[in-house]
Amino acid sequence: MVIDDAGYLITNMFMRGHSNTGAGNAVFSLYNQLGDSFWNLVEFVKGLPQEKVVYFMMHEEKNDFGDIKPKTIGKLLDEKVCLEGMFTILLRAVKENDNHVFLTKSRGYDVSKTPMDMFDTAEIDNDLCFVDKTIREYYGL
Repeated sequence: MVIDDAGYLITNMFMRGHSNTGAGNAVFSLYNQLGDSFWNLVEFVKGLPQEKVVYFMMHEEKNDFGDIKPKTIGKLLDEKVCLEGMFTILLRAVKENDNHVFLTKSRGYDVSKTPMDMFDTAEIDNDLCFVDKTIREYYGL
């Protein structure tokens, strides 16, 4: 299963509710709902049978120090949860020399990661079928 773009689940919920929340603590309540809903979705997916592989596609954002992470709304998912820590596999799509590739390992300023020996190289083709086949073979699914 592919959730594309998972970040817009958060954005859409925010846009539907931000005008109606009022001010003060009500704004914090909306951010809490956003964080809770997305965290609950990830937890639900983690509880699915192992043969169900779910891909969360998200845009990224860069902070003032050049660090890159999945784009969210609010501090709850960024500071309290550390969304990327909830996943074992994080591939980052980039354009390298006119080719689109996935990064399988961090370059030190992003959150790309995969289990040891899942992929032979730090860059692979931007091919979700190949990724899915590799994941299923790695985990014996």
